[in-house]
Amino acid sequence: MMIIPRKETRILVQGITGKQGTFWTERMQEYGATVVAGVNPKKAGTEHCGVPVHASAVDAQKDTGFDATLLFIPPLGVKAAALDAIEAGAKMILCLTEHVPVHDVMYVMAAAKEAGTQVVGPNTAGGVTVGETFMGFMPAFNERIFKKGTVGVLSRSGSLGTLLCQNIVSAGYGQTAFVGIGGDPVIGTTTRNALEALDTFPGTEAVVMVGEIGGTMEEDAAEYVKTMSKPVIAFIAGGAAPPGKKMGHAGAIVMGDKGTYASKKSALEAAGVNVLSTPVHVGDALKEVLG
Repeated sequence: MMIIPRKETRILVQGITGKQGTFWTERMQEYGATVVAGVNPKKAGTEHCGVPVHASAVDAQKDTGFDATLLFIPPLGVKAAALDAIEAGAKMILCLTEHVPVHDVMYVMAAAKEAGTQVVGPNTAGGVTVGETFMGFMPAFNERIFKKGTVGVLSRSGSLGTLLCQNIVSAGYGQTAFVGIGGDPVIGTTTRNALEALDTFPGTEAVVMVGEIGGTMEEDAAEYVKTMSKPVIAFIAGGAAPPGKKMGHAGAIVMGDKGTYASKKSALEAAGVNVLSTPVHVGDALKEVLG
């Protein structure tokens, strides 16, 4: 499964001609990402950001060829765009969009599973392979936030993930890759999937995980942590949230005693994870394990 793109990953941008699609495609190209084509049915046959624009992902695959696709698509258009990418044989779909109807997401996930396509998101800020490529709207080009190093980072939250990355760099360390999995209740890549990808990613010596209350993804990931030889450090957001309260992300709702801060913290600590009380302590925790 493709979760972490590489320099040679050929990227399609669905919705390339929009304001955000244009801006972030240009930033990705400047960083070194291999953007090969875009999709906008109304502008098929034109060129945008120096690459051909196609009517569909299927056409783009026939004419240009691509591995992964990035969706700058409004919520109600995501299902059709994702199914187009799946039909085209995309290895990975990275969906930035939030507020996608849950039944649409579930339909897409079922189709992707059947076709062997990996979905990252929806509601993700994207992913960064430091010094190589990035997909989405993460500030890969900001050297105070992303610097080549040995720490893999995964996060349900784009903003908290960015904060942790900045703290890692401030402490004198750097990252191999960042995986934003997304904050919705139904997502294609779990905390465990991302952890497995970073565990085997070249050069990664430690993993920092940013979780939050709601769901059981961190508890499930704790089972995998027990098999790892690399140290894992975690920060779980929402520790002070009142019971039953939904915090920010649609996935961050606690039901009964499942998905609570306490259950996540205890599961991770039982697996040997250093669970931080605040993100600011990540540098000290890395110093302990990496020196």
